[in-house]
Amino acid sequence: MHEKSPLLKATVRDRVGSRYSERYRKQGKLPAVVYGHGREPLPIAIESKEALTLFYKGEKVFRLDFPGAKAADEMQMVLLKDVQFDYLGTNVVHADFARVDLNERVKTKVHVTLVGEAIGMKQAGAILMHPVTELVIECRVVDLPDHVEVNIASLELGETITADKVKLPQEDMKLITDGHAVVAQIVLGVELKTEEAAAVTADGATPEVITAKKAEEGAAGAKPAAGAKPAAGAKPAAGAAAKPAAGGAAKPGAGGAKK
Repeated sequence: MHEKSPLLKATVRDRVGSRYSERYRKQGKLPAVVYGHGREPLPIAIESKEALTLFYKGEKVFRLDFPGAKAADEMQMVLLKDVQFDYLGTNVVHADFARVDLNERVKTKVHVTLVGEAIGMKQAGAILMHPVTELVIECRVVDLPDHVEVNIASLELGETITADKVKLPQEDMKLITDGHAVVAQIVLGVELKTEEAAAVTADGATPEVITAKKAEEGAAGAKPAAGAKPAAGAKPAAGAAAKPAAGGAAKPGAGGAKK
């Protein structure tokens, strides 16, 4: 493991800060920091192109070489712990390394690779779900795997492979990820749409009743039905002749009443 680990040449950064880090990046260097094992954090710079190529290949354990440095810092075994991206999330701008011993147990993420053709995918409308693509495990540095393979050849429609069912390469490896996390699952496309519709209903959204709204809008100018009587106390329409009330006083004749 020690001899097979990729070698990265590093230089110690004499100045730190965003402004100086940007200068390093313009020179083709990647700012980084090394910490752990009871020693002070050490700001370093490594060749950006070489380092990123190894990162994208999935390498995690490296040998750091410091040409011309003190004997204690000339060669160090380190584990890539984290990388930081720019605000667009496209370019790596910083890396964190932790000093490790080959027999030391560490926690790290490993990629999950699905292998085989699932039998459940032969049914029309079947969809393979792969929610969890990485597992967090604990193992010795010397046993750190590049990835973990999960055979899905026997996976049928409606079946699920959870994290606790994944076989790790070594017996002494420990799974840190929640055992109920779904690594692979085959569902029907119709079921997926039904679940999405149920999620929308669960949000409390109420469909708009268009017909009721139109009825309310039309009620203001609607004419009364034939033969319908106006409501009590309603005023007659403009220009309409008023009828005398039943039993009301009659108009006086043309000659008027005699005294």
